[in-house]
Amino acid sequence: MCLAVPGRVLDIEERDGTRMANVDFGGVVKEVCLEYLPDLQVGEYAIVHVGFALQRLDEESALKTLELFAELGMLQEEFGDAWEMAAAEKAGVTDGDGVGEVHRP
Repeated sequence: MCLAVPGRVLDIEERDGTRMANVDFGGVVKEVCLEYLPDLQVGEYAIVHVGFALQRLDEESALKTLELFAELGMLQEEFGDAWEMAAAEKAGVTDGDGVGEVHRP
């Protein structure tokens, strides 16, 4: 299943004529295309599906949705190992080698 997941824009850059952003999905950071939301700014939340930001979302709704998805195990299904690594890092549990670990800004 592919979810539309809320995430917070960390940074924005123009790449080959396309607005791209690094987006934080509760600890997992992915690259996202912003072409459908040309006025989205750093710090704002958006619903993202298959790498495209589709709709702006307020912070409260985004955080509630991420929490609900996590409780239902849907983020694990969507993000797999990266979600586990982010959760472990947030809890202060890492293997210490720095390989594959996700770091929040």
